[in-house]
Amino acid sequence: MALPALTLSQRAAALEKAVAVRRERADLMAALKSGAVTLPVLLAREDDIVGRLRVRRVLESLPGIGTIRAGQLLTDLEISEKRRIQGLGAKQRARLLTLFRTTD
Repeated sequence: MALPALTLSQRAAALEKAVAVRRERADLMAALKSGAVTLPVLLAREDDIVGRLRVRRVLESLPGIGTIRAGQLLTDLEISEKRRIQGLGAKQRARLLTLFRTTD
């Protein structure tokens, strides 16, 4: 399938949009790492910014979880390494939330 021919202004606009989306994802991951955003709050968002994040990347952004622990959690929760948030099933999402439930 061939890519559509874009004008220079259309390419520039697409590039600006992509940069803005990447920046928002990076800010979201930083907020998750710092504890300003919790996993239940993140999973409650149903937009493309969150939906296209890989579950592994989200787990690695949680405080105290590194690459090895994230891999173990994915295996324990029976979630594929390549799964994105938007692709989580209801049971997978529920198990993930149960595991990271915070007591306020």
